[in-house]
Amino acid sequence: MKKISLLIVLFAIAISCTKSEEKIAEATISAKSGSSVSGIVTFTQVDGKVMMKADLKGLTPGTHAIHIHEKGDCSSDDGKSAGGHWNPTQDNHGEWKHGEFHSGDIGNLEADENGNATIEKESDFWCIGCEDDAKNIVGHAIIVHAGTDDFKSQPSGAAGARVGCGEIMEK
Repeated sequence: MKKISLLIVLFAIAISCTKSEEKIAEATISAKSGSSVSGIVTFTQVDGKVMMKADLKGLTPGTHAIHIHEKGDCSSDDGKSAGGHWNPTQDNHGEWKHGEFHSGDIGNLEADENGNATIEKESDFWCIGCEDDAKNIVGHAIIVHAGTDDFKSQPSGAAGARVGCGEIMEK
């Protein structure tokens, strides 16, 4: 009986040691540049991968760029207080996982006729609250742009005005 109890305890310990710690970060998007953009971008980290999901509203119908910017500062009316794209590895701007791109390149999302848009991305080159400054997204900002990212123009994709901004904060 003691052996069975010991096996149960050891099994329970093994399961608890393999259970992944989930980390969550969030950016509440507020309007910039005279827009009415709002929304939430949620980041969830499990097993070394970060899943990003953005739910936005108040956009003009059509295609809009979304990026991570270097500073978690959305204090200016035009969102420029967030600085340029987050690019800790000094790579060229480009399209997500197609050739060369940098850590802040997320891509484009499509707003429907009501101005609503969602996008999901999964990354193993981001982390939430880790000690690696080249991967840690906390303290940076999400910027939503008025226009489309062309994936070519350096350093930012010629996506136009910043219409939404939110600081990425760990929950």
